Amino acid sequence: MEDLIGKRILITSGPTRGPIDAVRYITNKSTGRLGVIIARQALLRGASVTFIYGKGSLTPDAEELGPEAFSRLRLVQIETVEELLEVMKGELEADQYDAVLHSMAVLDYVPDRYAEEKTRSGEEEWWVRLVRTPKVVRVVKELQPETMLVSFKLEVGKTKEQLIEAAHRSLVANRADLVLVNDLVEIELGHHVGYMINPAGGVEGVAEGKEEIARKLLDAVAEMTKSS
Repeated sequence: MEDLIGKRILITSGPTRGPIDAVRYITNKSTGRLGVIIARQALLRGASVTFIYGKGSLTPDAEELGPEAFSRLRLVQIETVEELLEVMKGELEADQYDAVLHSMAVLDYVPDRYAEEKTRSGEEEWWVRLVRTPKVVRVVKELQPETMLVSFKLEVGKTKEQLIEAAHRSLVANRADLVLVNDLVEIELGHHVGYMINPAGGVEGVAEGKEEIARKLLDAVAEMTKSS
């Protein structure tokens, strides 16, 4: 299937980090595996992909893709939320994308200060104050309102109805065209089900496992962008 030939897709993937001192940081559990699978499938379906990934994250494999598909891949590494925001703005101001799939796990809170040296370990307590980060996903529609935006929502210990409600709130707030929502408890139990939520608040599709989630999301991208 080569239904994404000529399409330019931006994918974000993996974790972000909030540095505390020269050797320590806070982060999240994301490995970037889903983002890699989405990128691989998009490339094999003919798309050109800009892949923004968090430091330490998985990235697409050149041997697995082959030289032709890999030549349509551009890799951009970031570490912090600030770096991600700067890179996203630069990409969206410089080039027009058909779709953005924002699967990166962006920290909502980061330490308010950074020590350039290693903090001594002899103290009994160490207070770290966290401050809210900007919503990077919102720059997509601000800079490219016609670009298809697929965002991702991870919840913990929620019912299906609660997942759908949370995804729809996120979709409205970020002006997304589609939200993929799933639950961490289910994922860690080996039952990775993703619900694709549309602007009406309905379930556009259900997929189980990362490969199927990636395929169905890209099916939606191909359908929505086929006339552009």
